[in-house]
Amino acid sequence: MERFELLVPPESEGERIDRFLAGCEELELSRSAVQQLLEQGCVRCQQAPAAKNLKLRAGQCIRLELPDAKPLGAAPQNIPIEIVYEDDHLLVVNKPKGMVVHPAPGNPDGTLVNALLYHCAGRLSSIGGVVRPGIVHRIDKATSGLLVVAKDDATHEGLSAQMAVHSIARVYHAVVYGGFKEPEGFVEAPIGRHRTDRKKMAVTPGGKYAYTAYRELVRYNGFTHVECRLRTGRTHQIRVHMASIGHPVAGDGVYGPKAVLRQLGGQCLHAKTLGFLHPATGEYLEFDSELPAYFTAFLHSLRRETQP
Repeated sequence: MERFELLVPPESEGERIDRFLAGCEELELSRSAVQQLLEQGCVRCQQAPAAKNLKLRAGQCIRLELPDAKPLGAAPQNIPIEIVYEDDHLLVVNKPKGMVVHPAPGNPDGTLVNALLYHCAGRLSSIGGVVRPGIVHRIDKATSGLLVVAKDDATHEGLSAQMAVHSIARVYHAVVYGGFKEPEGFVEAPIGRHRTDRKKMAVTPGGKYAYTAYRELVRYNGFTHVECRLRTGRTHQIRVHMASIGHPVAGDGVYGPKAVLRQLGGQCLHAKTLGFLHPATGEYLEFDSELPAYFTAFLHSLRRETQP
């Protein structure tokens, strides 16, 4: 059973507990799933069982217990996925925005793992267990782009070793607020759990080392299209680093302004390029993906507004 402890931030004063928990990105729970957990007594506020219509007060402590995920067993689903590359050892997938990578409470199916189990006929590495077979790394539900998936344990271990020493090339494209003083730069700042808002990450002295390089591609009125290169891969790294220097990612409802651009359906962030050494052959492979429709449509609208 997985346990979470969350502190209610000042901005969530008066919010219903089910809405608050459904908006917590680290949980990845739908509102209906949260309500079921409340009914089952899995959620406590200030040590007492919480009702689903409870109005929260800033500073309250919420404890949530998530039942263990059920083994996937034979749960492949014929969900279309874009395969960029595939061989006997691994495959590279272009994940669409809105797709969860692996099953979790609130998202028991319809995930990338369910699609992979169908596509690979169950032949995926076992290191991630029954919930995350083949998954070497993940990207957020609202982030689109490239992921590498391992079909066997040796490949999984080889890719994980490259992740550990930060030798895998990962380039993201994003649209962020504002314009930069310099066309290129970097953020080198540790990232850890937010001190008071446990559903967020933050730049914090006690966090893990994190490095993001960025380069301006096109500047628009109020926004900039940037390229971000990761040296490390911390949770929400680009979103946290960009927000920490005053340039949050457009559409980000967690680290961006309160008046979030909801038409984007989440942050305008795409994992565009992925490069690594093939664990079995030693060959360096690099893949690039086109910017998805939601991203290009937003750029088009910014271009129209910027033109005189």
